[in-house]
Amino acid sequence: MEERMIQFIAALRAGGVRVSLAESADAMRAVDHLGVQERAAFKLSLRATLIKEATGIPTFEELFPLFFGDGEVPPMTDVMEDMSPEEAQMMAQAMRMFNEQLRKLMEKLLRGEQLSQQELQQLGQMTGLNRTDDLRYRDWMAQRMMRAMRFKEVQDAMKEMMQLLQQMGMSKERLEQLRQLLRANQQAMQDQVNQYAGQRIAENMSERPPETGVDELLDKPFQSLSDSDMDKLRKEMQRLANRLRSRIALRQKRAKTGQLDAKATIRTNLKHGGVPMEIRHRDHRLKPKVVVICDISTSMRYCSELMLSLVHALQDLITKTHAFAFIDHLEYISPDFVGRQANEAIHQVLIRMPPGHYSTDLGYSLTNFSRDYLDTIDSRTTVIMVGDGRNNYNNPQLDIFKNIARRSRRTIWINPEPPMLWSSGDSDMLKYAPLCDNVVVASTLGELTQAVDHLLAQP
Repeated sequence: MEERMIQFIAALRAGGVRVSLAESADAMRAVDHLGVQERAAFKLSLRATLIKEATGIPTFEELFPLFFGDGEVPPMTDVMEDMSPEEAQMMAQAMRMFNEQLRKLMEKLLRGEQLSQQELQQLGQMTGLNRTDDLRYRDWMAQRMMRAMRFKEVQDAMKEMMQLLQQMGMSKERLEQLRQLLRANQQAMQDQVNQYAGQRIAENMSERPPETGVDELLDKPFQSLSDSDMDKLRKEMQRLANRLRSRIALRQKRAKTGQLDAKATIRTNLKHGGVPMEIRHRDHRLKPKVVVICDISTSMRYCSELMLSLVHALQDLITKTHAFAFIDHLEYISPDFVGRQANEAIHQVLIRMPPGHYSTDLGYSLTNFSRDYLDTIDSRTTVIMVGDGRNNYNNPQLDIFKNIARRSRRTIWINPEPPMLWSSGDSDMLKYAPLCDNVVVASTLGELTQAVDHLLAQP
């Protein structure tokens, strides 16, 4: 219990609650005196000794059950337990209609089995939960875990299974009973994942090291950045962008002369009797035209914000830039940058387009672009898509994206998600990727900066 309390106090500090060493000692003494058997008294003793300002109460109330909850997972029911032999045979026949991966999770729901600790840990590793230490992302991380386990596909398969059972002759009363039990089991599994996500994030908060320097933040995944991390990056973004800008500008300056033009050199030096006194090079203009389309939904907000900051800082190294942002619709945001600092401009865009879970519609945003802004693309334009390719099961509008790629000089997609997740849930990334000239995985600011540097290095 002492170790758990130390973790709890560390998490409180990470959540912004000021707790001194003396107050920590007071909490330990209070628990020694009152014990932990009486839950209400235990909670009150910790709150009285650790919280001295009203602003710390919400953080305390959120963290306490994650560290000192009863640990019980939501109950589930074995649907198969009271089935007759005929019903069990129908169920077995219906289950054979689905692939092995779907069938495995469907059987868990039918038998009322919880996800094992190992399965939860694997899902956490796949989705970056192990690196997340901000409780505001609890619901979002839980949804990422559900997508990684293809839960939406399982739900659709369950509906299809119920239709098959109905066709096989199962009674309406029995079908309705099954629906209710399966719906309760699905909700219990979602609750289990949400509970695990909260507990893991709370533990990560307790393990959070002291304030991270800017250089270390370059290698921290976007999904693990806290608000304080982003505040640091916003303040240092101009310096980081200037460093990149200087490197690209120097490379462009050196490349302006291009390769040796032998014919022009010979013609120029005829007046010198053929002696090469004056060297001529081919003109080698490197400044590209760029169209940037950024997903600024909840899952992509930090990545796209930093990408737009880089684009703003590098504008004089680009012939023409057109910037767009989308969640459920597309907006042309280049005018927002005129006469404003990058942070101010991007802040206004983010306020105007607030995030929301399950509201992303990339396909509709591509339709907006094709209808209103297709003339921003020509044979000299590099199109940069910044997004995770998730579309909430909406129409991905592949024909429109194919037309955009065909009109442009090249099409680049920057995605912070690992490729292993591109086939999960509502991701259409595997459909978009073949239409791109290059797909770059950039899950940190360091990787994003390298990607931009590489893109602008190409003629």
